[in-house]
Amino acid sequence: MTDKTESAPAIAFPRELEVVLEGLRQARLDWRAGHERHAERGIQFPSRRALGRILQELGAALFPLRLGPPELTVGNENAWVEATLELVLAQLAAQIALELRIARPGISPAEEGLEAQRIIAEFAASLPSIRRMLDQDVEAGYANDPAARSVDEVLLSYPSLVAIIHYRLAHRLHALGAPLVARVITEHAHTETGIDMHPGARIGRSFFIDHGTGIVIGETAVIGDRVRLYQGVTLGGEPIEPGAAHTKASPEGRRHPAIDDDVVVFAGAVLLGPITIGARSRIGGNVWLRRDVPADTIVEAPEPVIRSHR
Repeated sequence: MTDKTESAPAIAFPRELEVVLEGLRQARLDWRAGHERHAERGIQFPSRRALGRILQELGAALFPLRLGPPELTVGNENAWVEATLELVLAQLAAQIALELRIARPGISPAEEGLEAQRIIAEFAASLPSIRRMLDQDVEAGYANDPAARSVDEVLLSYPSLVAIIHYRLAHRLHALGAPLVARVITEHAHTETGIDMHPGARIGRSFFIDHGTGIVIGETAVIGDRVRLYQGVTLGGEPIEPGAAHTKASPEGRRHPAIDDDVVVFAGAVLLGPITIGARSRIGGNVWLRRDVPADTIVEAPEPVIRSHR
């Protein structure tokens, strides 16, 4: 019988670890030399982990009885929401301050504090309207999914609602002047859900994503009211030349699709470029689309060929 108490074999590190350490140090120095805004000054970036915790608490503050701690009741929820917001908004302000230091080299502590305070104040003032928009998103999920047994099931169990909550909060921060914090927030949701929604996209009311895995919504996409997307849908930009994302050759203006009201896009459809999909249209599964679609139109891929393999 093998002795389970035997020590594991020693890890074979390189003979001279100093060579590895020096190589890593030189790689960091080379990077900083090529990105001068980070050179010769200590930089602390917004924390993905901290923002993940903050967004979890903000979600609970928006829906305390469903996403908050189990001891909450109608009688004590308001006091808990007040205490939670005081804490998490201060933490969010600290993350925004870190972004401001990166975006505005040389900003004074007083200016940084005032700008972070402005963003947080306007963001906090938006929370009631964001909650009402999310209520409409939850209701859209229930109304459009026959598998849903209640609005509570949609909110508690659907990954699409996790992504939409993150998006709606991040979109507001993006508009207020904290795009890096906003992007980290939506990418955190992307990691959790497989739904990639850029905070710069503009999405209307009663938005529903069914299943959700593999959804991509680009930065300049515009989505109207009561739109439904199924899994694997891409609202993407046209390909650009390699390395041209931040050059004069980079496209300006809207690069992603605009989806009008009451459109349904079925699974696996790929819509590319600044095209417009007219209201009430239906885009079939696995369609690859790079042109405008008039209102009240059905777009479908050719019928598959069914034949015997014998």
